[in-house]
Amino acid sequence: MRIVRSENFIEYDGIFEINRLAFGQENEAKLVESIRYLPNFNSALSLVAIDSDRLVGHILFSEIAIVSPQGDVIALALAPLAVLPQFQNQGVGSQLVRAGLKQCQILGYKIVIVLGRPNFYSRFGFVPAIDRGLRSPFSVPDEAFMVLELVPGALNGVSGMVKYPSLFDCV
Repeated sequence: MRIVRSENFIEYDGIFEINRLAFGQENEAKLVESIRYLPNFNSALSLVAIDSDRLVGHILFSEIAIVSPQGDVIALALAPLAVLPQFQNQGVGSQLVRAGLKQCQILGYKIVIVLGRPNFYSRFGFVPAIDRGLRSPFSVPDEAFMVLELVPGALNGVSGMVKYPSLFDCV
């Protein structure tokens, strides 16, 4: 049986390894480590998937801002999402995304932004952010930079550049 829950500090090494193996490099794993030191880091937004007492996946949400003419709007970045290679394509990532989005809602967040595969994230309701008036600070295809309103209408009257902490520049 697979469960999803918030991370525990004794799992940090395992989470590092999941990210390293899933991405084939350490950049994302180091990003997770760095985000934990941000003043607004919330461990309730860092979730792990466990299958038969083994860590098999990880998802992290962290605060970012939409810099809008009306003022900055707080949103969450979904990054990274990682699943051990031997557990990929078995629903682990989808389970992490669903549980993570639910946790974001419980904690009162209204907007989530992701940079990823449209065919995967669109099944959870993500749409191209450019269609909602949001711009990426990264040079990426428009269809890969997506947004989800956790609260309908959360983006009404909001447009502008999404601002990530400089930690994300290393990924």
